[in-house]
Formats: sequence, structure tokens, C-alpha cells
Amino acid sequence: MDTHQEKGKFVRFLNGIERVGNKLPDPFILFVSLAVLVAIVSWVISLFNITFEQPGTGEIVAIKSLLSKEGLQFMLTSTLKNFVGFGPLGIVLTMMLGIGLADKVGLLETFIKNTILRAPKAIITYAVVFTGIIGNIAGDAAFVIIPPLAAMVFYNVGRHPLAGLAAGFAGVGSGFTANILITNTDAVMSGISSQVMESMNASVTVTPVDNWYFMAVSAIVLSIVGAWITEKIVEPRLGTYEGDMKKEFHDTTPLEKKGLRNAGIAALVYIGLLLVLIFIPDSFLRNENGGLIPSPLLAGIVPIVTLFFITVAVAYGVTVNKINSSKDVPKYMGEALKYMSSFIVLIFAAAQFIAYFEWSNIGSWLAVSGANFLQNVGVTGIIVVVAFTLLTALLNLLVFSGAALWALEAPVFLKMFYLLGYHPAFIQAAYRIAESATNTLTPMNPYFVVVLGFIREYDKKAGMGTLISLMLPYNLIFLAVWIILLLIFVFLGIPFGPGVGVYY
Repeated sequence: MDTHQEKGKFVRFLNGIERVGNKLPDPFILFVSLAVLVAIVSWVISLFNITFEQPGTGEIVAIKSLLSKEGLQFMLTSTLKNFVGFGPLGIVLTMMLGIGLADKVGLLETFIKNTILRAPKAIITYAVVFTGIIGNIAGDAAFVIIPPLAAMVFYNVGRHPLAGLAAGFAGVGSGFTANILITNTDAVMSGISSQVMESMNASVTVTPVDNWYFMAVSAIVLSIVGAWITEKIVEPRLGTYEGDMKKEFHDTTPLEKKGLRNAGIAALVYIGLLLVLIFIPDSFLRNENGGLIPSPLLAGIVPIVTLFFITVAVAYGVTVNKINSSKDVPKYMGEALKYMSSFIVLIFAAAQFIAYFEWSNIGSWLAVSGANFLQNVGVTGIIVVVAFTLLTALLNLLVFSGAALWALEAPVFLKMFYLLGYHPAFIQAAYRIAESATNTLTPMNPYFVVVLGFIREYDKKAGMGTLISLMLPYNLIFLAVWIILLLIFVFLGIPFGPGVGVYY
């Protein structure tokens, strides 16, 4: 078959994915629709008096109808509790107080810009991809900051700007969930996972640090792989840039560099003080036995990380005259939280859906049934986890939001794998690599069009196919390499986070 025909079929397949994805409602409406669907399904299933044995307790549980008197009372009286008591909401908003402040005073953008500029030309590609990956500490802002910045860097060192843009976009999007630091993503995912495990009264929970080791290694590995893809596949295909785009790249100012220096000093002081508090005798950050797993340190990681970002942001903001009085700090925090409004609206609908799903016992029934089926057919090995990862990669093409997709999958798959003996944090890691790898391929990504606009600054004729062809090598290779890395951790017995293995 002709190579052009093969490419044409693949493009038609991607166009089909786009058409189907565009027909999906907004995530808020999607969750509202799912909540209605759960109510109807729970009523239908309850007509058959289906029961199952609750693992761990041996209690016989029935599917409860949300359209019964009891169900309608639950939906009416639990609405506020479902929303306000939803774990990820408080975690994310708390984290954003610190990260948002750092973003608003300009610390994150200056740090990203300075990291790329200081890199030697020989490792510039690695620096771009790595900066993109760790840039997720800035949340969605990284999608807007890093790709055009990377394109300008490549242009100014005589390389094709679209190769730089692709490398930056791949780092931010396809490597979004990886980082050497604990980030907002860790807080969101672990919050949803913990919510599901609490509904099972499980003895195992999930904290924001439970995927830390794996994601830190992933950040390094993906930086190397991403640079290789850029230099061996993407850039050679693009050839020499012949456009007439002229962009001057400005270095960080002396005042910004001074701000970074002071922020670095503040970071070292903060970390040093934290280490002192950890290692002093009878530290309040350790557990009763003097250990760290579990401990108040890990349980309180969210406010600790938030306070870290506030500390370095204030040090930077005061230096560059962005913070001139104490009033400026809450003002910038408030501005940062304004961008969380859509997330809060989404969480309202998602919280209701999850609560209905759990109250009706449908999630537990599906999990128990799925686990029993896999056990009966003898398929409970690691290959099932890999299959789950590939399924998630496909679903991510239609549902971009990682939190939204995990909120859909966790109540079923997290429970099912838990009943098979797998640690929920391990399954969460398997989910995260799939959800992240295909981020830059789907037009459902709201920043897909934004990045396409950046591309057109350098190539007026560029279209969606241009962006997809640029990003597809990253999507496929990142996913394959990440799955291999997951299996290496599994077979070598490397912990995914403090005290977290494959099984609980």
C-alpha cells in the first residue's frame, strides 16, 4: 500500500476522533447527564433486586434506586455536602493560593525563561522539554508560556522554530503529569483516589506524594526521550526554516535575576528549616514511632507545599516591586483563584455524579463483578493494568480534563483493582501516564487551537494536520516508553512513592 494512502487513512481516523469529540457536551453538562443516567440506571437495576457481598465486611449489599423516596431525599439533602466535602476542591484551591501567587508576581515565567536561556546550545533541546515538563507547576499557564517561548529560543539559535514549539508543547502536554516536585496534579489525582477509597472504608489511602518517585524519574526519562524525538524525527522532517518571521528574544532583566536569586535563597531557607523540624528529636512532623510513613509530614504536604510557594513568591515579588504592601499578596491570590472558577463549576457537577454513583452502590457492584470475572477467567496479572492504561489513552482523546476522566474511571477501576490486591496509588500512576501522553493529540485540549495559532505565526499555511503530525511521534513514543518504565518499576520492585508498591 502506498505510504501516502496509509497517511491519508490515519488522518481520516484522527478527523473522525475530532468529529466524535466535538459532539460531546461540555464536561459540566457531561457530568450532569451522567448523574441523570445513574439515577435512571439505579432504578432499573433495583427492579431486579440485585445484591452482592461487600468485600472485607461480608455484608450483603443491594443496588439502591435514586428515584425512590430514600434516593430523592438523598439527592436533595446531600447536594451541599457532596460539593463542599469533595476532597479535591479544598486541596486544589489551597495549592493554588501559593502557585497562583508565584505565577501572578512573574516568578514562574521568569524561572522558566531563565532556565532555557542559561542552557548550553548542546543541551538546549533537553532544557526545553524538561522545562516544559516541570512547567506544570504553573498549571494551564504553562501551555501558553512555554511553547511560544521554546519556538523563539530555537529561532534565535538558528534552528527550526516549529521544532522548538513541538518540543515545548510535548513537555507541557504529553509530560504534564510528570515532575520532580509535588504539584497540583498530584493533589487533584490523589484527592479523587482518596475519595473513592474512603467510600470503601479501605485501609489504604492515597496521598499527593504516593507517585512522587515514579513521576520524578519520568520527568528525567521523558526529557531525554523528548529531546531525541525532536532532534531525530521532528526537526529533520521540518528541514531548514525559510520563513520571514522575526522575533527578538529578550533575556531576563537584572532585577528579575535578582528576584530569582532571592527566591532561591528563600527556598533554601524554607527547605532547611523544614529539614530541621523533621529531624529534631520528637518532631511533630513524625509519627508516634518516629517514622515518616505515614506521618503528619505526608498528611500535611499540601499546606507545606503551598507555604513554600508563598515564601518564594513573596521573596521574588518584593524584589521586583510586584509586592509593595501586604495588601498585594491576597490581591494576587484572589486573581489566581479567578481562573479556578471553571474548575469549581466542574467539581460541583462531578461531586454530585460521584456521590450518586457511590450511594446507589453501582460502582461497588461493577468493581466486584469485574474483579470476580477477571479472577474466574484467570486474568489478573499486570497485563490487565497495561490494558487499562491503553484504554485510558483512547478515552483521553474524547475527555481532555485529567481530573474529569479520573473522576469517571476511579469509582470503577480503582475499586476493581483494589479488590484484586493492587495498591490504588499504583493504578493511579498507570492512569496518569496514559492521560498525559495523549494530551497534545486531541483537539479536545482547549490549548490545541492556541498552539495552532502560535504555529501560524511561523507558517501561515499550517493547519490542524500540521500540529497533529508534529505531535504524533511524541504521543506514541512517550506512551510506549512510559509503559515500559512502569513495568521496570513493577518487576524491579522500585517503590512508586514513599512506601508504595504494586500491591498493598
